[in-house]
Amino acid sequence: MRRMSSELGLKLKNLPTSPGVYLFKNAQGKVIYIGKAKNLRNRVRTYFQRSGHADPKTARLMSQVVDLDLLVTDSEIESLILEANLVHEYKPRYNVRLKDDKHYPYIKITNEPFPRVLIVRRMEKDSADYFGPYTVARGMRRTYELLTRLFKIRTCNLVLPPPKGKTYEVCLDYRINRCGGPCAGLQSQEEYAESVKSVTMVLSGRSKELVSRLTERMHAASKAMNFEQAAEIRDQVEAIRSVIARQHVDIGEIVDRDIVSIAREDKDAVAVVMQIREGVLIGRQDFRLTALSEDSDETILETFFTQYYNHQPNLPDEICISRELPQVRLLQRWLRKLKGAKVTIFTPKIGAKQKLVDLAARNARLLLDELLIQKRQQSERTSKMVTTLQEELGLSSAPRTMVCFDISNIGETDAVGSCVYFDNGQPKKNQYRHFRIKGRVGQDDYRMMREVVGRYFHRLRKEDRDPPNLVVLDGGKGQLSSALAELNSLGFASQPAIALAKRLEEVFLPGRPDAMTISRSSPALMLLKRIRDEAHRFAITYGRKVRQKRMIKSALDDIPGIGPARRTALLNKFGSVARIRKASVEELTEIKGITKKMAGRVIKSLAK
Repeated sequence: MRRMSSELGLKLKNLPTSPGVYLFKNAQGKVIYIGKAKNLRNRVRTYFQRSGHADPKTARLMSQVVDLDLLVTDSEIESLILEANLVHEYKPRYNVRLKDDKHYPYIKITNEPFPRVLIVRRMEKDSADYFGPYTVARGMRRTYELLTRLFKIRTCNLVLPPPKGKTYEVCLDYRINRCGGPCAGLQSQEEYAESVKSVTMVLSGRSKELVSRLTERMHAASKAMNFEQAAEIRDQVEAIRSVIARQHVDIGEIVDRDIVSIAREDKDAVAVVMQIREGVLIGRQDFRLTALSEDSDETILETFFTQYYNHQPNLPDEICISRELPQVRLLQRWLRKLKGAKVTIFTPKIGAKQKLVDLAARNARLLLDELLIQKRQQSERTSKMVTTLQEELGLSSAPRTMVCFDISNIGETDAVGSCVYFDNGQPKKNQYRHFRIKGRVGQDDYRMMREVVGRYFHRLRKEDRDPPNLVVLDGGKGQLSSALAELNSLGFASQPAIALAKRLEEVFLPGRPDAMTISRSSPALMLLKRIRDEAHRFAITYGRKVRQKRMIKSALDDIPGIGPARRTALLNKFGSVARIRKASVEELTEIKGITKKMAGRVIKSLAK
C-alpha cells in the first residue's frame, strides 16, 4: 500500500463497529473496490495490516488505495443490499460484476384502473408488477406480443377511466378485435382485470392453473349457449397449451425453483439461471461476468447471486446453487425480507435436483466455450485489421491505439466535438471524450477541428500520457491541415494522423496532394470506417443532448411559476416537452405543486 495519509490514518482510528459498506478509492478519487462487513472496524483494518497480503489481488488493490468512504447500516442484510447497489452504480475495477453495461428488459404491468402491459428497461418503485429480467429480448417480445393479442390488452396511453366530461373513440385495435374497448366503456373494469390477471399468471409461471380456470369458463359459456365466447376462450387455452408444450422439461413436482450455476475460465465467466415454475422449466437466463483471475468460484457465484436477485421482482421458493456459499444464512434472511416469505437456498448432492444443477452447469460451460471462441475469432480479426492498416498507410508501427475526432453542429449554435478511442481494434469507451466548442466560430469546421484536437493533446501532455499510435479525422484535406498545424504547435510534430472523407471513403495523408483509396473489401478500410462512424455517432448523440437541454430550458423556464423543481417534476412524469404539451389539465395537476391555474399557463405557453 502507498504511504498512508494523515486523513486516512484518522479514519482508520475512528472506524465504527457497526455493519456497513466500505469504498476504497485511488489517487484520482475513483472507487476501485466496494465491500460489506458485519463489523466495519474489524474488517477494514485487516486490509491495512503491516504483515502484507498473501493474496496477489488484495496486494495489488491495496497498492492503489489512498482513501476510503464508509456507509453505516442498521443490519448486515442492509449492507448486503447496499453493496450490490453500489457495485452496480460504480462498477469498481476489483469487484466481480455483470459484464454487459446495459439494462435487461422487464415486462411491467402498471398499477392503474385499466393496467397497461409495457416493456421497460428499469424497475421503479411505483407499485407496478415487474417480470424479468429477460436476457433474450427476442423471446420476451414474442411472449409480450402473444399475451397482449391473446387477452386483448390495450396498447394506448389514454387515462382510463376518462376524466369527467371527456369521451374517447375506439381505435383500430378494437375494430380488428385486438382490444375490448375499455376507453369507450365497451369493456368493464372487472372484465379487463380478468384479462390482466391471465397475463400475470402466464408471466409468473402459473400457466397450468390458468388453463384449468379458462377451461371451466369455456364449459360454462358453452352451457349458457354463448358459443362465440366459448370459442374465443378455447383459442386462448390452445395458445397457452402450445407455450406449455414448448416448455417440455417437467420435473414431476409442483414447485417454484431457480437453478443457479456458473462456469469460468480466467477472467471470463458465465452465470446461468434456470427458472422452474409449477414444476415446469419456463426459461433460462444467462449473463456474462467479469472477474479477476484471483477471484474464487465461490466469490463469483455469491456476487452474481446478490446482483441478480437484488433486481429480481419474482422470487421462487427454492434456489439450488452449484457451490456452497459461506454466507448462505445471511442470503436466506435477505431473500425472506425481499419476498416476505421463506426462500430456501441449498446445494444438492444426489438425486433429481443434482441432475438439474448439472444441467445448468453444462449450459454455462457451453455458453462460456462459445464466448471464448468468439473472443478468439474477434481477436484474430482485429489483429489482422490493425496489421493491414499499418501496411496500407505505410506506418512505422502498428496502430494498436487509435483516436478519431468528429465535429457536429447544426447552424451556428450548439457545436460539439467528439473523440473515440480504439485499443487493438476495439472501442474503449472509458477513454471517449466530448467537447463543447468554445466561442462562436460559425460554420468554420477547420477551426473547430483544430480546437478539439488541441484540447485533447494539451490534456495528454498535462497528464503525461502516451499519445495514440494514429489520429483519424472525420473530414478531408482541410481538417487534416488544421489538425497538423495544431499538433505541430503543441510539440507533437511526429504524431501520425490521417483524414477519412465520407463521400468516396478517400484517405488523406500528410504531405500528399492527392487522396489515396483503399480497397472496399480491405480489413483496413473496415476498421477506419468503424472508428469514424463511432466518432460520428458519439458526436451526434452528444449534440442532440446539448440541443435538447437548451430547448427544454427555453420552453419551460419562461413559464411563470415553473422553477427548477417543478420543471424536473414535469419531465420526470412525462419524459419530454412534447408529451407535456399533449397533457390535459387534470394530468398536470396530478403533480405536486401544480395548480389548475398553473397547468393552464403551461398548456397555453407550450401551445405557442
